[in-house]
Amino acid sequence: MVGLRMLSDRYDRTVARELLLDPAARQDRTDVSGPLTYLLIGSDRRPNSNSPETRADTILIVHLPAGLGRAYLISVPRDLLVGIPAGAGYPGGNDKINAAYQHGGGGEGGARLLSVALARLTGLRFDGAALIDFAGIRKVVDILGGVRLCPETEVRSIHTGHVFPAGCQHLTGAQALDLVRQRYDLPNGDYDRQRHQQQLLRAMLDRAAATDLRGDPVKFDQVLRAVGSSLTVDTNGVPLDDLILALRELGSDALLGVQVPSHPQTIDEVSYVLLDQGASGLFEAVRENRVEQWARTNQRWVNPS
Repeated sequence: MVGLRMLSDRYDRTVARELLLDPAARQDRTDVSGPLTYLLIGSDRRPNSNSPETRADTILIVHLPAGLGRAYLISVPRDLLVGIPAGAGYPGGNDKINAAYQHGGGGEGGARLLSVALARLTGLRFDGAALIDFAGIRKVVDILGGVRLCPETEVRSIHTGHVFPAGCQHLTGAQALDLVRQRYDLPNGDYDRQRHQQQLLRAMLDRAAATDLRGDPVKFDQVLRAVGSSLTVDTNGVPLDDLILALRELGSDALLGVQVPSHPQTIDEVSYVLLDQGASGLFEAVRENRVEQWARTNQRWVNPS
């Protein structure tokens, strides 16, 4: 325990801190015993990038019921049509949810605008948020010696041309990221991409457990440094080491992937995703800490492990 605290304290010093949540999207107080709801934003660029072209490639609502023995990974479709409020020079209007990050200028401002747009849509307030640069995930996967992913169908990368056959395969960090970024020519498009991203998070936890990071402090330190150098967090005032200790027993078998009930639709020749009527029930279940019951009765939207 002392060693873990020392490492988490060292990790704490490598992580950037910013106010990523708009006040309208923030919980007044966070108790690490749960329930907890976090906003996770993945980008190809470092969070402090000022590129006007930066959009959020991955948006996850991570919900942990009280006791922290389970985590629900709720993927928000990147093309979800939402009302984005005015902010950071943006006048406000309807657009895809991942554009909110761009309209806010990326980084801290982009995360704030995205968080308030999502809060208005779902009625959720968040206990914290994190911005992750995908380059850091690639490094972590490589330090762990790669991961095992099992796409259900053949996947051809539009970025590299590589063809990933259906079935389980051992992938490097670059290969894993290439796979989970694909959505074109897949049977279920972006929904398959969401599932692959959730599978990658589980595979990383599986690999971390298999390599016994706690028994290898050098490799553990390398992983923490790789994550920390690519991460910006807003813990809503909770010390990061307290949060790490609270979540230390969470394993891959405790992660359940969930999709937001929704459907694609073309409007004025632009492809969007619109919420189904059942989406409000999911967001209500998160607010009322009963996602487990919702998942049991809505298996269509629960991804297989």
